[in-house]
Amino acid sequence: MSRRVVPAILLALLAILHAQLWLGRGSVPNVAKLQNKLQALTEKNAAAQLANERLASEVRDLKEGLEMVEEKARSELGMVKPNEMFVQITPHK
Repeated sequence: MSRRVVPAILLALLAILHAQLWLGRGSVPNVAKLQNKLQALTEKNAAAQLANERLASEVRDLKEGLEMVEEKARSELGMVKPNEMFVQITPHK
């Protein structure tokens, strides 16, 4: 009798492990599905990061562009802000 009990227990354990491998939470099909989902989300994240970098670059360019326009208006056209006094100093030759 004990000769049949040990193999029966081992077979039962093998069947349980095999069922977990194919049907459980960490099963092969479930892991493959999650890996595909992860890859799709990673690609989406990379595209969003690229879009964010482009937008940040545009914002930087706009800020610097406005500063450049203001600087040119002040130096070339002598424009001043309210409550400012414009003093131009010319170098001697």
